[in-house]
Amino acid sequence: MAKHDIIVIGASAGGVYALKDLVAALPYDFQASLFIVQHVSPHSPSYLPDILATAGQLPASHPRDGELIQPGHIYVAPPDHHLLVEYDQVLVKKGPKENRFRPSIDALFRSAAYNYGPRVIGIILTGMLDDGTSGMWSIKRLGGTCIIQQPEEAMYSSMPDNVLNYVEVDYNLSIGEMPALLIRLCSETVTDKPSLPKEEENRMATEINIAAQDNAFDMGILDMGDFTPLTCPECNGALISIKEGKLIRYRCHTGHAFTASSLLAETTKVVEDSFWKAVRSLEETVILLEHSGKHFAEGGNEIAAAQFLEKARLTRERASQTRNFAMQQEKYSGNSVQQPEPGSPPNSN
Repeated sequence: MAKHDIIVIGASAGGVYALKDLVAALPYDFQASLFIVQHVSPHSPSYLPDILATAGQLPASHPRDGELIQPGHIYVAPPDHHLLVEYDQVLVKKGPKENRFRPSIDALFRSAAYNYGPRVIGIILTGMLDDGTSGMWSIKRLGGTCIIQQPEEAMYSSMPDNVLNYVEVDYNLSIGEMPALLIRLCSETVTDKPSLPKEEENRMATEINIAAQDNAFDMGILDMGDFTPLTCPECNGALISIKEGKLIRYRCHTGHAFTASSLLAETTKVVEDSFWKAVRSLEETVILLEHSGKHFAEGGNEIAAAQFLEKARLTRERASQTRNFAMQQEKYSGNSVQQPEPGSPPNSN
């Protein structure tokens, strides 16, 4: 009989400390395989496998694409690559970013849920925004077990909080309580994998293939959601919306994917970038006007010189105002709006 033998873990800000504490308490003969996505810089090497192997008794590594899954091993997503699981092997791919990240927690969780169903245990630890919420929803849909770090314990509570708001969580625990639970769960047999509506199953398979570098447009991703008037902040492609329970996500025809929260965060960044481009253009205009004014003055055309220098003064004022707008631009995301406590009535104000 199948058991819980696939454990997928997602973490972001503050995650290294939490991951060290978690794996340190797992025994050397632990039979499940662990797959970890920790958000890291795409531009520098990651030493997380060495850190985790030193902290505990289980071997850890950045896997090779196509490597066979071994029990009692920790697989860590390499920088700037998605980590996926399929047919008892690990896939390491460079598909489009999801929620502005590669590796993406959602991509890993979704692939595990689709391929292993109830055998999967999903864990979300400390981190900002909400990468992992959609993936955890998929794990729950396909009979897996959902665990979050207690938000009040997490260094950054946004990721576990968001899962709690959108997914029926099985366990809400401190890091110290997780190892004993995992040991117990991994000894238990699991039920059969539930079936999904054909449309939902096809969409999930397509999204996994997108992360694995297949062509989103050719696979018909635009037919798998509702068209929106929004465009992708990564590539300016058209966005469709996808509903998963109470959660709304977006994906463009080139493959980039966002939750509403990550889309809002990226869109406000684009607005700020636009302000700074306007500042640059205005200041370049000031340089040109002042240069032309001085040229006319040197040639004895005082009227033209005065006109150009006055235009330069007005343009400098506009540049200063635009600079202030850029520096005052607020960073928005779903976390900038106060979320109600799970189970509490909606705010009537």
